[in-house]
Amino acid sequence: MTENFIKDYISEDDLLIFEEKYNTELKNGRVSPETQFEYAWCLIRTQYKDDIQKGVLLLEGLCASNVDQRDYLFFISTGYYKLAEYSKALKYVKRLLIIEPSNHQAKDLENSIEKKMKSDGILGMAMVGGAALVAALVGAAFVKRGGS
Repeated sequence: MTENFIKDYISEDDLLIFEEKYNTELKNGRVSPETQFEYAWCLIRTQYKDDIQKGVLLLEGLCASNVDQRDYLFFISTGYYKLAEYSKALKYVKRLLIIEPSNHQAKDLENSIEKKMKSDGILGMAMVGGAALVAALVGAAFVKRGGS
């Protein structure tokens, strides 16, 4: 379920509608929390890392100025997941689960994040092990040739 959500991208036309609304309010001197949330939600649903990062920052700003809200925390976590910043994603989903321990969507996202972290950790260890093996083989070949 989480993977489907993560891969659900917003259309450029929809993004432009929310971006225009956000920019209009920004020019008028005050962006409502609702508009900021909607625009950030759209940015997180793009395929572009810069947009996702901007969406995360907008949502973190809402958390800083308001009480943690389920939707803010969920989409911050989703954004960090899409940016492959899994530790940050896990931090925010855990904050959400403190507020709503039985939130199935958050639990599913938490499991996806933990799986990704585990697979990346194993991958990282395999790369280190592979590099050590190559170094050992090169060293053995050097010694076998007489070290010159």
